[in-house]
Amino acid sequence: MIKQPTSLTAPRWFAFTKPVIWTTPLVIAKIRRISGALAVLVACAVPASHASEWAPTKPVEFIVAAGPGGALDQVARVMKQFFEGSKILGDKPFVVVNRPGGGGKVAFNVLASKSADAHHLSLNTHGYLASYIGGSLDVLPHRDFTAIAVLLDETVAVAVRADSPLKTAGDLVAALKKDSASQRIAVATSIGNHIHVGVAKPLQAAGIDISKLTVVPFKSSADSIAALLGGHLEVVASTTPNVVSQYQSGRIRLLALSSAKRLGGVLADVPTWREQGVDSEFRSSLGVVGPKGLTKEQVAFWESAFKRLTASEEWKKALAHTQSQPNFLGAADAQKFYEAEYASMRPMIESMKLGK
Repeated sequence: MIKQPTSLTAPRWFAFTKPVIWTTPLVIAKIRRISGALAVLVACAVPASHASEWAPTKPVEFIVAAGPGGALDQVARVMKQFFEGSKILGDKPFVVVNRPGGGGKVAFNVLASKSADAHHLSLNTHGYLASYIGGSLDVLPHRDFTAIAVLLDETVAVAVRADSPLKTAGDLVAALKKDSASQRIAVATSIGNHIHVGVAKPLQAAGIDISKLTVVPFKSSADSIAALLGGHLEVVASTTPNVVSQYQSGRIRLLALSSAKRLGGVLADVPTWREQGVDSEFRSSLGVVGPKGLTKEQVAFWESAFKRLTASEEWKKALAHTQSQPNFLGAADAQKFYEAEYASMRPMIESMKLGK
């Protein structure tokens, strides 16, 4: 038998021949503290994004406050093509739902009924700011819903039939000064919206009493252009996506653009109001909103999805065709942007008394 050295002999309470189970309260407390610390370390080792990610679990409905074929509908169709093709939504479809009427009221009533449901989205434009200021809309989208992003800037064009006697913006101004009711002007989708502002602002700057204009609202710019071509009115104000194809076909003439400078592409030959001696410019920004009550994770998902959309070739091609200008802003910046635009537009809209 080998005897252990005296200097290394273990205390009796720690004898090798008989292990002791540590069950004292102090030891148990220490074990619990160690276990708790380990649990925290394990939790921290899991990427935070895994715990906070959100993705659609059912079809996504994109509510368009205009009829099929118009500029808003065209934008939604490009979204559908990209989201379903890229599988950003997994296998969930992106359904475009047209809800025209009431200058946006019908669509926004649907969105308001979907509180906290990120599977429903809609568009926001300067038109809704203008309509709210003018009193024809009781919803201010960036306040009453959740701002997701700003996507692009649009220009308002003034169009007539190719056989119209009006050749320039100056001809239109002269005709309206002679008889303000002689030119029926179509807008979509409501009196006092961004398209109405886009034509009324330069006419006011040119000395026209815009309160005496004959302005006719349509459910979409596709409808208003059809009415123009059918001879039911003399002038259409519309954002550029709606006029490109008819302009290329030679069926309409574009008198002026509301942009600060000339656009490119197929519209490179169309002059601005300012080029024709009228000191005025205007642009409308188009963005996306969701219902009230969305979580940070839901907003982050859609902000990222729309940022990817605006970086896609499909999107760039669509904007180049319609001469809309890229202008992506994330959720926080979109909220600030629309609030600033609301403040700057308010005195202008109130002074114009559109729809009053």
